[in-house]
Order: sequence, then C-alpha cells, then structure tokens
Amino acid sequence: MGISDIADGITRGIEDLGASVSEALFEPVIRLGVTGLSRAGKTVFITSLVANLLDRGRMPALSGASDITAAFLQPQPDDTVPRFDYESHLAALTGPAPHWPEGTRAVSELRLSFRIQPRGILGAVRGPRVVHLDIVDYPGEWLLDLGLMEKSYSEWSEEALARLPRRPQGADYLAQARAAEGTAEFSEPVAKALAAGFTGYLEAARAAGFSDCTPGRFLLPGEMAGSPALTFAPLPAGEAPRGSLRREMERRYDAYKREVVKPFFRDHFAKIDRQVVLVDVLGAIHAGPAALDDLRQSMADILAAFRPGRAGWLTSLLGARRVERILFAATKADHLHHSQHARLTAITGALLREARDRADFAGARTLALSIAALRCTTEEMLAHEGADLPAIRGRLESGKSVALYPGDLPGDPAQLLAPAARGADRWLDEDYSIMNFVPAPVILRPGEGPPHIRLDRAADFLIGDKL
Repeated sequence: MGISDIADGITRGIEDLGASVSEALFEPVIRLGVTGLSRAGKTVFITSLVANLLDRGRMPALSGASDITAAFLQPQPDDTVPRFDYESHLAALTGPAPHWPEGTRAVSELRLSFRIQPRGILGAVRGPRVVHLDIVDYPGEWLLDLGLMEKSYSEWSEEALARLPRRPQGADYLAQARAAEGTAEFSEPVAKALAAGFTGYLEAARAAGFSDCTPGRFLLPGEMAGSPALTFAPLPAGEAPRGSLRREMERRYDAYKREVVKPFFRDHFAKIDRQVVLVDVLGAIHAGPAALDDLRQSMADILAAFRPGRAGWLTSLLGARRVERILFAATKADHLHHSQHARLTAITGALLREARDRADFAGARTLALSIAALRCTTEEMLAHEGADLPAIRGRLESGKSVALYPGDLPGDPAQLLAPAARGADRWLDEDYSIMNFVPAPVILRPGEGPPHIRLDRAADFLIGDKL
C-alpha cells in the first residue's frame, strides 16, 4: 500500500466521520431494514409504507404526523445500490389493472425525507428540521445465509442433510449425496451435478412453504450463476484428503461465506438501526406443522445475525449502529376476518418467542403485529347451516370475486406450536384455508395512500419517536 492510498483512506475516514456527525446533529437518518422470507410481501410493504407516508390521510396512529409539513423522495445516499422502484410498484398495485409487483431480487434502497415543524417555543425558535428515512430492501432468499457465518462446512452439511427426509425431493438428493465419494479426486462435473440436485431440492422445499432454504444465492444467483462459489453441496461426514471432492466442497463453502455472505452483512445488515421482519405466518400454517416449526427456527436464526440493543450517543455518532427496534409483522391479515386478527398476533408472538427474547434481552424494543400493507379484501358474513360465519371476499387472478371462510385460528397458540414442535405430519381436525387474492381496484383520493391494516401502528413503532 502506497502513501497515497493511506492518505486516501484517512481522507475517506474523515469524510465519513464528518457525514456521521452532520447526520447525528443536523439531519438525522433512520436506516430501516425490511427483511422477511420469500412471499412475505416485502415489496408491497415498502411501496405502501412510502405511499402512506407521503400522503398520510390513512395514518391516524402515526405519532408526529401532524408536525410533518412536507414529505418527499430524494436520491438514496448509496450510489452503488439500486434504487427501489417505488413508482413502478405503486402503479402495479393501484393502476387500472392492479396486480402484485415482481418480488425482490437484489438489494435496493430508497430515501424518504420529512420536513418537520416542532411545536411550542422550541419550534418557534429553531424552525423546521429535516429527518431522512433510508429504507433498505433485502431479498428474502439471502436472509438466512447470515446464519451460516458461524457454521463450518461440516456443521452446515450435517444440519442440511438432517432436514432432507421430511421435505419434498429431499430423499432424491440424500441418495445422490450418499452415492458421491467424498474422498475421491475432485471432479467438476460431479460437483455441478451435486449442486444442481441440491438446488432442485431447495426450490421444491421453498415451493412447499419451508423457510430455511440455505444457501439463499442458490435460489437467486444473479450474476454469480455458475461460479465456483455457488457450485457446492452438503456431503455426509467423512475424511477430506487434499484434492478430494469433500475438501473442494468445503473450500467453496468457505468462499461463499467470505465473498458473498460476509460482505452482505458488512455493507447492509450491520448498518441498520430499525428493522422490520415480515412473516407469512398464515402461509406456514397452511403448509402444515413442519413448515410452521421450520419458520420458528428460521426466525430465531435470523435474529442471531442482528446486533440488537440501544446504541450510545457517541457510538452512534461514530457509525457503530445497533438495532434499537424490531417489528415482527405477520402479513396478509386481510386474509382473515378482523375478529381473527388478535389470534394471529398472539400466534406470531408465540412463534417468535425465542427470537424476541433474544432481542429484548439485548436491549432492543420489539413488537408483534398482524398487518396488511395493502388491503385487498372486504368482510362479510356467510350463512351456513343456520349460522353466520365471518368471511372475507376478494378477487382472484381470473377476475372472479369469491367469498371465503378461512376457518378459526386457535385461541391458544400452543394448539399449533406443540404439534409443530413434536413433528406432526398434519393438523388434527383442521384445514386452514388461504386464497391467492390479487389487489382490488382502488381510487386514491387526494391526501390518502393505499388502504391497509395497521400499517400506521407499524410506522409509529418504527419511526414515530423520531418525528
């Protein structure tokens, strides 16, 4: 390293420190991470949140909303991170032919800025201030990779192979892995075949509703498709002599952690100070006990990668952020009648008990909510055998409007969690139904964002104290 490189590094460090001081003292920045597993609704959540923060007519529970004199979008500060395509996603949700936007496939970011007029004497003296909200979107498929950072190849292989017998196509890959000779000389065609077989299993497991489908880049490889860092797979325990298949698999696994997972954590995850974890609890319940217990364990593993807790003023000033608030949001609450929402929230809280306890112990504030970032159903009562059943009505992809009674969630979450924990194959005497509704046509009046369920409470918990 030359003298000029050292000087450049010092200069960049001073500039970064100056930017941190400016943000902390004059224009504070809230970095909000939006994470969740596949199909949890990250793109819809961000789009609706931004639209409802720009036009706050549907946000009565947001503290400080009346003090906001202006809200506007600005270029995000990270020039190398793609911008979240808010305008296109909003058009998809609220246009003449509303439909769900394409899901997250890469990290993206959006900056929303607020001009706030403080009340009282201080407001008269100080004048308006600016608060920036940087929203960072992560692909759900990459999320659980953070749990690999502390696992060796042998540990990961043992865990991955142990899950195979109870998952779709698991038996096929297990037979393929057992047939491979780990001590044999490494062969690229064999490695590719194993990686392809394992990827096929991951795709089938995800489609069946399972959450823990690592490595996540196998499902969304992007520009890394076909690279050695994505051409490995778990193998049974055994010796790994130099030049062997198992030794090379281990080396590539370590390269994946070093070149893919750790930079993702360093550049994005470690900078978050507020976090949303979106959870498709209803989808997991519908998929069965095994999928629900897999979701519980996945959420606990995700929280292990965060650094929750309150950051001191000086450490925050210097850039050492900690996650201060974490919202666990069960999405798609509009798939249930409102009389079931409290039960969905209770199940979510119980499901995430281990993850929440870990965050609470570290000093972070946590909250569990059932929400719908975009409400696409209405409620009605269906007559059935002389009784009225609380139902919901929504529009299918075919355009047909249907009414559905989704069944009652249990009042005691243990009625779901206990069978899931003991490995039950199915729910006893229950069939929890869900439908794939599409967005309903909506006319947005001036000053109003898209209709939602409890998005204002979610926003208040996440950023209300800063407004």
